[in-house]
Amino acid sequence: MNEKKIWLSSPHMGGNEQKYVDEAFKENWVAPLGPNVTGFEEDIKKYLKKDGSKNEVAALSSGTAALHLALILLGVKRGDEVICQSMTFAASANPIVYLGATPVFIDSEEDTLNLSPEYLEEAIKDRITKGKKPKAIIAVHLYGMPYKVEEIHDIAAQYEIPVIEDSAEALGSSYKEQKCGTFGEISILSFNGNKIITTSGGGALIARNLEVKKKAVFLATQARDDAPHYQHSEIGYNYRMSNICAGIGRGQMEVLDDHVNKRRDMHQFYKNIFKGVSGIKIHNEPDNTYFCNHWLSVICFESSSKEFSREGLRMHLEKENIESRPLWKPMHLQPVFSEAPYYGGTIAEKLFQNGLCLPSGSNLTQEDRARISGSVQNYI
Repeated sequence: MNEKKIWLSSPHMGGNEQKYVDEAFKENWVAPLGPNVTGFEEDIKKYLKKDGSKNEVAALSSGTAALHLALILLGVKRGDEVICQSMTFAASANPIVYLGATPVFIDSEEDTLNLSPEYLEEAIKDRITKGKKPKAIIAVHLYGMPYKVEEIHDIAAQYEIPVIEDSAEALGSSYKEQKCGTFGEISILSFNGNKIITTSGGGALIARNLEVKKKAVFLATQARDDAPHYQHSEIGYNYRMSNICAGIGRGQMEVLDDHVNKRRDMHQFYKNIFKGVSGIKIHNEPDNTYFCNHWLSVICFESSSKEFSREGLRMHLEKENIESRPLWKPMHLQPVFSEAPYYGGTIAEKLFQNGLCLPSGSNLTQEDRARISGSVQNYI
């Protein structure tokens, strides 16, 4: 195997990241404060702004940290229950357990692969009859595909349960021309190394008013009271983003739209490859009200056999040094969450068994595409 590795989704620098990082070193701003942090927050805020919406941004050390703080800000405590999409990365669910609360997992629906409105309402009704009204709903835009925004939020409003919008994979996506990251009571973003843009590691909490942002920043900086000495009346966390990482983010924001366009172009590349191929379905937007960044392009085998399956294609690509990955294993099937309540059928389970994420990076070359196409065609 002499060919270089084709990664699923690798970091892609735009060129100006070094300028912002160099400025931080020159001015000795290497702490988790500084002009890059403020500037990065403003860059995100401007990007998400639409129709006068007031979104306040707190740059943090990770998307997981943002979810943890979001739950705290919404009053989630030990013994509470929080509804969470089952088909997602573990980071969507883990912060629930950090607080001693219980995750209640919900199956997917087939249009977007996201939280099923039908099973969501069934779960809420059932938990209420058990005296356990959920304190929050974590809804995820999986692989950049917006969830069924209106249906989910209508149900949440009916039962007066706040929605935390997990937009970790969906920066640049939108629903009815409104950016993902602006729908939840609180929303979160991730800038992990494999995301649309990266700060090496990092995330952001998106609040709907300045007071919520201030509280998030207070908790993220060890909850230090306003005193000349170190005094703490609440438990805090070391969750603020560094000025160095934020400098990378500032440069990345300059190329965000270009990265989204390149990922969408990769998705079109796969649509062309699989056009007319029987037994494989590529995951597309349900209609033109959805705009997906296609962080990762997803295909699903409609049936499997020893000769033709998700795992067969994955192993075939791996032998040619091309990374692909099964869809997230649903949380209700994870050993660590085996005791958690689950509502739904087997949609998420079947998606995991038959779905595959393909290399989708915005930095893939024509040579990479030719290798991918040749390998897929050989397998088919």
